[in-house]
Amino acid sequence: MKNIKIQLSKIYLIVILLSTLAFTTADSGFYSFVVKDIDGNNFEMSRLKGKKIMIINVASKCGFTPQYEALEALYKKYKDKNFTIVGFPANNFMHQEPGTNAEIKQFCTLNYGVTFIMMSKVSVKGKEMAPIYHWLTEKKLNGVKDSKVKWNFQKYLIDENGILVKVLRPSTKPDDKEIIDWIEGK
Repeated sequence: MKNIKIQLSKIYLIVILLSTLAFTTADSGFYSFVVKDIDGNNFEMSRLKGKKIMIINVASKCGFTPQYEALEALYKKYKDKNFTIVGFPANNFMHQEPGTNAEIKQFCTLNYGVTFIMMSKVSVKGKEMAPIYHWLTEKKLNGVKDSKVKWNFQKYLIDENGILVKVLRPSTKPDDKEIIDWIEGK
C-alpha cells in the first residue's frame, strides 16, 4: 500500500511538472517574439495579447496585392473589437516585393491607405526564414500544425491566447465569411 502511495505521488508530481511546462511553453510561444516594425523599431508581439490576429505575408507587385484594400477595410471595421492585422512584407515569390521598408510603407500608404501594423521586410521561407515564420509553419513550435507559405498573402489566424487556429490560402479574400465568422466568434 505504501508503494502505491509513493508511486501515485510520483505520478502526481510528474503531471504537475508537465502541466507547468506546457503552460510555460505556450506562454513563451507567439507572444515571446520581438520583431522590427516597418520603421525599424522593436515591436513586442506580447503587445497583442487578448486580440485575434491575422498574420499575412504581403507584396507590392503581386496579383493578390489588391487585397490590401480589403485588409484595410477589415482592420478598420474590427480594430476596436480586439482584432488586428500584422503584415510582413516578403520578397520570396518571384521577387514581388523588391522595395525597401520605406518604399513599401509609402506604397501601402499612398495606394491603399494602410493603417494596420506593418513590419520590416522578412523572409518567409528558406534558410533566411524569420523566426516568427518558423513558429507559424512548424508544429513542433506552434503545437498545432505544419504548413508551408505557398505564396504572397497567405493568412495565419492567431486567437486571443496566442494560439494558431487556422492557415488560409493566399487566394482567400480578407472579407471571406470564414474570416468574418472567426473574428465575430460565430
